[in-house]
Amino acid sequence: MIPAPGQLPWEHEGVRRAGQRLTVAGRDAEELARRHGTPLYVFDVTSVTEQARALRDALAGAGLRPRVRFALKALHAPEVLAALRTLAPPGSPDAVGVDVCSPAELRHALDNGFTPTEISYTGTNLSERDLDVIAPTGVHVNVDLLTQIERFGRRCPGRRMGLRLNPRAGVMRGRSESLYSGGGPTKFGIYEEDLDEAVAAARRHGLVVDTVHVHLANGILGEELPAYDAALVPVARMAERLLEAGCPLVEINAGGGLGTPLLPDESALDLAVYAEILAAHFGHLDLDIGVEPGEFLTNLSGVLLAEVVTVEDRLGTTFVGLDAGWNVMNDPFIYGRPVVAVLAARARAPHEKVVTLAGNINEGNDLFGTDLPFPDVREGEIVALVSAGGYNPDMWTDHCMRPRAGRVFFSDRL
Repeated sequence: MIPAPGQLPWEHEGVRRAGQRLTVAGRDAEELARRHGTPLYVFDVTSVTEQARALRDALAGAGLRPRVRFALKALHAPEVLAALRTLAPPGSPDAVGVDVCSPAELRHALDNGFTPTEISYTGTNLSERDLDVIAPTGVHVNVDLLTQIERFGRRCPGRRMGLRLNPRAGVMRGRSESLYSGGGPTKFGIYEEDLDEAVAAARRHGLVVDTVHVHLANGILGEELPAYDAALVPVARMAERLLEAGCPLVEINAGGGLGTPLLPDESALDLAVYAEILAAHFGHLDLDIGVEPGEFLTNLSGVLLAEVVTVEDRLGTTFVGLDAGWNVMNDPFIYGRPVVAVLAARARAPHEKVVTLAGNINEGNDLFGTDLPFPDVREGEIVALVSAGGYNPDMWTDHCMRPRAGRVFFSDRL
């Protein structure tokens, strides 16, 4: 999604500044906050489907057969799932499926109309209780540890399955390695030196390895694509080894990890370049190419609205306190993602101050940002934390018994 001239990187048709007013799906953000109360998530659902369609079309444009599955952990709202179902007839090659990572997510996907063939399960450390739920559904499971192959094989002998691989390479925006795969040990994936043992374990139970799965990226943009390209080299080598071993592969699943721009010096990921990288490594294999976008579909869609309840100078630092804390938006605290905040009613106000943006949780590090350039703000104004639609709404906690944020979804734009 490319911002129009004069727009900031996080702006698009569904979330933008209209004069001084911030709008979401064409609605005035401040008016929504006054009407529904704060903290409040507001979603432009159309942007989710736009992102999904753009990704699918880019992969097809590179000559690939895309299989797009939404990473349900990013946002499991029924409103979003229903919108994704409208992109193509359910069960068709162009339909958007879902990837789940827990029994509850699996039940949720089924309850929202996805069939077992449209669902993949990519979890870790599966328990016997997990398999009590998973096994009867027949969903395709990507298994990521040698011991897990044995457990899955004992419970589901003869099934088709995927192997989640760890090529010891990956990239995260702003860091040299991914949280999922890298030079050091992680809890995810089969290493190349264990590949033969993994195949042997699968065959002991009659399991058929038909999918290669990896997750190499975290929030990447264009500048991370060269490292992502390099990380796929060992993946392609491992896939070739599986084919040579007689595994009837039907899909290479590249996972998720595509990011969206937020800061002024960031630009949208060039999907055509991303697709060409996948085509260069896997196009000759003539297999389906799976992707599991999460934040790429949802980040830009959501805005968290909060009221300013405190403005106070303390030992030379101006604290701007909000009626929202890390209990309703903890992605910045877990992944170190920066926060961009604008005033809902004065969205183009000059940044005359430097402030610390503080939450309302009784912990000293419940700070959305320090030394942030910000307008001269007053108590009672509404602040919008933009590009917050992915992960944050569903990762809330009841820490300090603070309630979850409200949610409003708009499937149309005014």
